[in-house]
Amino acid sequence: MSTRAVDGGARRWKAVQVGGGVAVLAGVLFALPDLHRPPPPSTALDRADIHAEYVKFPSGRDTVTAYLAYPERKDPAPAVVVIHEIFGLSDFIRQTTEQLAKDGFVAIAPDLLSRRGGTPASPDDARKLIAGLDPDTITKDLDATVAYVKRVKAARPDRLGIIGFCWGGGQSFRYATNNPSLGAFVVCYGPGPDATSIARIRAKGLGVYAENDARVNAGLADVDAAIRTYHKSYRHTVYPGVGHGFLRAREKPEVADSAWRDVIRFFRESLEP
Repeated sequence: MSTRAVDGGARRWKAVQVGGGVAVLAGVLFALPDLHRPPPPSTALDRADIHAEYVKFPSGRDTVTAYLAYPERKDPAPAVVVIHEIFGLSDFIRQTTEQLAKDGFVAIAPDLLSRRGGTPASPDDARKLIAGLDPDTITKDLDATVAYVKRVKAARPDRLGIIGFCWGGGQSFRYATNNPSLGAFVVCYGPGPDATSIARIRAKGLGVYAENDARVNAGLADVDAAIRTYHKSYRHTVYPGVGHGFLRAREKPEVADSAWRDVIRFFRESLEP
């Protein structure tokens, strides 16, 4: 078997020669900021260790498109819902979803702009659309995502977590106040909800914050106070020498890798038997 790299603009592709045919596998760079409209739902990615594809499912009268990835293993795995940044369903989020599958989880990233025609190519357009989303509608679409992934044969319906980045980090925290079936939630440099909402949380939580992110970190004291008041399980770490979005930007790869290991360790402790 031979492999060769194929350049495709900002996206990197790997063509793998198997016998007489060629299978094309999408391999994206972790820190790419540009966005792409997803291929049709039938497009699937098969690798030796994971399977990934686009799926569609109903949410009320609308349809949500999501990127689903899961490990090729005999026994069902815990599931993790991935909430995208303000850029929408980007290459970074798809790659992160695949990485969670490699780490042993069924991962699904809904495009929360599905009702608006899907994530646009322009990051600025995505920001404008996300700014206009209704919080209750976001909750409905996340509920639909959870209901879908619980029916996936590769997933354990009783072991469910959620993770979000930036805007999605705030949505991860907020959704934890709305869904008592969650076993764990992770907030990656996202703001916390109000204290009254925190009282409703049942899941264990983990916060990933950047040292050079004063805007988001300004609310940590209030979050900590509410966590203590309501006796909830939430711990956070502020990682040194990095700024907002450091898991995407990877200005210090060793710090980003350390934070990701902490996230995976937390999910395994919280969701695996």
